[in-house]
Amino acid sequence: MILPAKHLITERSIAGIGAEILQAIEVSKTISETWTSIQENRERTDIPITFDWFVLAVSWLYAISAVKLEDGLLKRKQV
Repeated sequence: MILPAKHLITERSIAGIGAEILQAIEVSKTISETWTSIQENRERTDIPITFDWFVLAVSWLYAISAVKLEDGLLKRKQV
């Protein structure tokens, strides 16, 4: 579920979705703006995800300290 496997493609794994989210927030965005960006990207690839999976990926990124929520904006944490 978190990592791609034999029967789970990268685009549907939490890590794959997380990578897509990190690309989408090169410039800080709200959660809604980020979700819209992900939906637009997914329409082009024809591999949709639900909002639940998006939230799981954002939560996972927060848990591993890859993102932070500051003043209502989702931001990448600098290493």
